Amino acid sequence: MSAHQTDVNKPLEYQDHQGRLNIIGFWVFLGAEVALFSTLFATYFVMKAGGSDAGFHPADMFELPLVLIMTFLLLASSFTCGLALHAMRDQKWGQFMTYQIITLVLGIGFVGFEIYEFAHYVGEGVTLSVGSYWSSFFVLLGTHGAHVSLGIFWIIGLLIQFKMRGGMTPKLASKFFVSSLYWHFLDVIWIFIYTGVYLFGLMQ
Repeated sequence: MSAHQTDVNKPLEYQDHQGRLNIIGFWVFLGAEVALFSTLFATYFVMKAGGSDAGFHPADMFELPLVLIMTFLLLASSFTCGLALHAMRDQKWGQFMTYQIITLVLGIGFVGFEIYEFAHYVGEGVTLSVGSYWSSFFVLLGTHGAHVSLGIFWIIGLLIQFKMRGGMTPKLASKFFVSSLYWHFLDVIWIFIYTGVYLFGLMQ
């Protein structure tokens, strides 16, 4: 697996020219993602300022223990994702696979709890149609959750490629690196959601 590496002074994901271009292109893509989530956050705060929660006040609906579990799962997955990248650069493939699988399990757990949270709100009568505040809430968190789900399938697809090809190549390594950037980005977005949506919502 190390036979593809030609420059020991560069990480594996930067060995392939096309891979390097893909990494640069993905940074540009993340800029567009920042714009998307900035718009969603702006919409959410405008709707919150309007007070249109249709009688379902966030402080009465949010369940902090559940949110803390979700936060722990996603932040822990970011840590294991970083460990997987480090193991990839050291070409420790057993550790690499272990950390990637743990990352997936934690991510799936996060999505599962978010689905449970949404189902709980719907069971209490809170839906997209009850008011503009809750519409913006569901769109913001739903968009983030959809991105996490996409990231899970993305990493699974890369792991399948890794196993089918019998090892790592610089081009595939660049794909794993890009997926890790994506995963860390989603964790940063969640920190803003946790602070701006849940904590501020509970305090008001």
